[in-house]
Amino acid sequence: MVGAHQSLISRLIRVIRKPAFWLILGLFVLITLSHYSEALGYTELFAYLIPGIGLTRHALERILYLVPIIWAGFLFGFRGTIITSLVALACMLPRAIFISPSPTDAIAETGAVFVTGSAISSLLAFSMKLLHREREYTNQLRMAQQELITSEERYRELFESANDAIWLHDLQKNIIAANKSLSRLTGYTLEELSGIKSDQLFTEGCIDDIKEWECLSSGVEAMGHLSEATLVRKDGSEAYVQLSTNPILSNGRVVRFQHIARDITQEKQMQKNLHFYLQQVTRAQEEERKRISHELHDETIQALVVLSRQLEALASSSEGLPEQSHLRLEELRQKTNNIMQGVRRLSQDLRPSALDRLGLLAALERLAAEVMEYSGIATKVNILGNERRLGEEVELVLFRIVQEALRNAVRHSQATSAEITVEFEQSKTRIAISDNGKGFSLPQTIGGLAKDGKLGLAGMQERAQLIGATLTIESQPGKGCAITAELPA
Repeated sequence: MVGAHQSLISRLIRVIRKPAFWLILGLFVLITLSHYSEALGYTELFAYLIPGIGLTRHALERILYLVPIIWAGFLFGFRGTIITSLVALACMLPRAIFISPSPTDAIAETGAVFVTGSAISSLLAFSMKLLHREREYTNQLRMAQQELITSEERYRELFESANDAIWLHDLQKNIIAANKSLSRLTGYTLEELSGIKSDQLFTEGCIDDIKEWECLSSGVEAMGHLSEATLVRKDGSEAYVQLSTNPILSNGRVVRFQHIARDITQEKQMQKNLHFYLQQVTRAQEEERKRISHELHDETIQALVVLSRQLEALASSSEGLPEQSHLRLEELRQKTNNIMQGVRRLSQDLRPSALDRLGLLAALERLAAEVMEYSGIATKVNILGNERRLGEEVELVLFRIVQEALRNAVRHSQATSAEITVEFEQSKTRIAISDNGKGFSLPQTIGGLAKDGKLGLAGMQERAQLIGATLTIESQPGKGCAITAELPA
């Protein structure tokens, strides 16, 4: 309520500040003084004018009230019309009712002036309002056109200066616009690009994928599809691009597509080089593990066996030795056997012989038995589907992933049981390792494993990538850990 009063007061102040308000008010005062001027005498001006135009003096004065009424309607609209008409009526009625010698005629003239003035002023106010609206609409249209022109210029500037290759094609795949970056990327000139179809820019294997991406992006308004594709340059060479596909709509219908391609050829080459480097490093590591394992088995373990037997023979042949010396020799023989078992286990960890001779499943069975023997964690292996051998490198990598997962369970999880599940399907092979340990909180991304100090898990991820497998890790505090490696057939 207070706000409405303040708004009304502020509008009144704005009206009062206008010079036209005071001019209209002055007109009202002059006309009204003339209308009630019997006591002051008849003015010479009206004495000459009135007989010439065929009106009585007071009829002319009533007509003169139309001037401020129409003027107010022109300047202040309907509100000005209503207020000035009422003021004029209030000024004329006392004269017509109480002073005029012909009240009936005077009241009729007063009503006619009131109605005529209100009608003309209202019509004028309405016309001015329509004109004002038309001007506003014209200004808005002009501003919208200017903004559209500015927006198009900005888009064109961004389109032309973008580092990424951008082009548009219609539903028939005809390229209708392209920027200079696409010309640099493909080797075609802009004129040549305008005469070819978008499909000609990609390898045959990517064309069907792009059609599918366009269908997918058409179903989600204002959202594109991001993917990778192989682009064919004019000279026949290939480039890897990260492709964003976006539909352009008109009245809710797709009328064309916009593609944005970022050249990632160098990044892809670096990834390939890194992949090759990691592959070679892993192979070198495994070869070194194999060599050390064979040396431990063929030399160190054999030497320990000979030493154990010599100690045993020495203890049994030295009848004159004191009892304490016999006990000491037996203790040394037992320690030698323990060292021999540890070295044998180390040799198996470095390169399990069962993996080379019998394959992955036998090596996993052996690994589960060893883990249960030295850690006390009940470990079992489940095999689902039709068993089959995998490539030597693949089996080795999968074995290392399982080995590292069980090693983490032994060292950190405080688990009492673990399970290895190998599932053979027609299109893929899946290995899952789970335990009932204390679990842990996962980082938001796999890349955060190394940062959080979980180097074993990071190494498992790297190994999985070497053979094209995907590794997923699921864990929560108090709910154990589950690691799954999935390899396409």
